[in-house]
Amino acid sequence: MLWQDMLFLVWRSVRSSPMRSTLTALGIAIGITAVALLTSIGEGVREYVMTNFSQFGTRIIAINPGKAMTGGMGGILQTDRPLTLDDAEALTRLPHVTHVVPVVQGTGTIEAGEFSRNSDIIGANYAIHEAWLFNLAMARSLPRDEAGRSRSFAVLGHKLRQGLFGDRNPLGQFIRVGGMRFRVVGVMEEKGQMLGIDLDDIVFIPVDKALTLFNREGLMEIDVVFAEGVESAVVSESVRKLLTERHGNEDFTIVTQDEMLKSLDKILQVLTASIGALGAISLLVGAVGILTIMTTTVRERTAEIGLLTALGTAQRQILLLFLGEAIALALAGGAAGILTAVFLVISLQWVMPDLPVQLSPFYLGVSLLLSLLIGLVAGIAPARTAARMNPIDALRAE
Repeated sequence: MLWQDMLFLVWRSVRSSPMRSTLTALGIAIGITAVALLTSIGEGVREYVMTNFSQFGTRIIAINPGKAMTGGMGGILQTDRPLTLDDAEALTRLPHVTHVVPVVQGTGTIEAGEFSRNSDIIGANYAIHEAWLFNLAMARSLPRDEAGRSRSFAVLGHKLRQGLFGDRNPLGQFIRVGGMRFRVVGVMEEKGQMLGIDLDDIVFIPVDKALTLFNREGLMEIDVVFAEGVESAVVSESVRKLLTERHGNEDFTIVTQDEMLKSLDKILQVLTASIGALGAISLLVGAVGILTIMTTTVRERTAEIGLLTALGTAQRQILLLFLGEAIALALAGGAAGILTAVFLVISLQWVMPDLPVQLSPFYLGVSLLLSLLIGLVAGIAPARTAARMNPIDALRAE
């Protein structure tokens, strides 16, 4: 039998029972739709999280007080020195370092005349806007004052400015941050949210003022930004050596932005694959449907199988004939499922543009291959039954 004849017989068999073929393919289509839709949501969430974490730049090294330890005594006998403004000043002298930002963060009441609201307060220095890629909409950033002698100036976030001053010009106006008096010298451009944190509802004040405000001895974090074209490992090693010399031991933790993004990306990819695997459970229903229909088809076409065998058709060709029919039904269902998922994702993006949903060509291709595999696995048993039929007994069944 020529392969063209085999394709014709497969096509004729699928078309001869359109209702049965449609219902069989529908089971696969529903499963593939579930897989494609769930992986699109997972991929959208991954892209959303990665974009949010990357908006501060990718050449940042974060230094936190305390050494992350596992096992042993768990740090019972360990004494950690706080990170200080002098540490931050020393880091500025390292090669390849472009910005160093000492950070203290908390919340408090911000007051302007009769208006007040609770907002996030970030103590930092003049470099924070360039280091964190926060653009200014009005005036200037925090001044470059001597550490420990900063003037009482503040920069408002976009939303905080609107809440305190409305359409009025806030520049030069006085506000009270946690009871301390500051003069507004700048307003940030709208930044949006990051994982539920409103980056526009923030006031920036000098870090030494924040240490006094929150009654802290040390910094919560020091962010180091390094030049382009330099490996983060090189800079992080120089940071480690310098701070170890200053503190006497490595009582701090260094996290590079690219390492964090890579680890986060791996976690989210595993999460997306796991979500898709849960959706793939529904494909078992489609596989059982193909197995049932193909078993019934073999019984109904017993005489045809006997006639083909009597005419010299090899067992291998009979096997491929019925296996091809099962694969055709599965691929038809898979294609229909993918098209349905694409339509649903586009509709969701149009109706709810803020919903993080994104089609992944990789997972769409995997879904189509999965439908092919299901057709192959579900159709192999009925196809082998057909191929092993005795032609004489099969012809007598007529």
